Amino acid sequence: MTIPNILTLGRILLTPLLIWLLLDGNLKQALFVFFIAGMTDGLDGLIARLFHQKSKLGAYLDPLADKLLLVSSFILLGHLGLVPDWLVIVTVSRDIMIVLGLMTLIFHEVSVEIRPSFFSKITTLMQLVTILAVMGSPYASLPEWGYSILFFATAFFSVGSGIHYILIGISLLETRRSNNEE
Repeated sequence: MTIPNILTLGRILLTPLLIWLLLDGNLKQALFVFFIAGMTDGLDGLIARLFHQKSKLGAYLDPLADKLLLVSSFILLGHLGLVPDWLVIVTVSRDIMIVLGLMTLIFHEVSVEIRPSFFSKITTLMQLVTILAVMGSPYASLPEWGYSILFFATAFFSVGSGIHYILIGISLLETRRSNNEE
């Protein structure tokens, strides 16, 4: 078990605490937990790269931890009426499609290297910024139009990266099929 994997597991374990705080309406405390979880995300990646502690387990755990944290946050912020339902549907649907696509590739015995694309990294950043802006509203609030721009930008990148991953998945399946026909 590497240090980055321990940090990632810590992020996974922080998710139920975040859920509880959001359900209880404690935005300030939820923001703190979300911030700590985000710090572990950045720290695990930095340690993995600097100290050559990348692992296959980490390649699966890290995006899983991110998805748990982001999906939980969007669902609960939507439930609390702090983000629009349509944004919750867009962000959660993207992650469901990615997981189903990965399962499909594994089912068809397609070798998949778990590595986020640049477009996906921007999407994750936009989603994080959106969640931080909403949870941070007790401290500093954006004007209504600022939230609208942020929500639309997050949706745009979520849809775009979802389509990008679908195209990658189709390409991998087609390559696998053409290799089997030879």
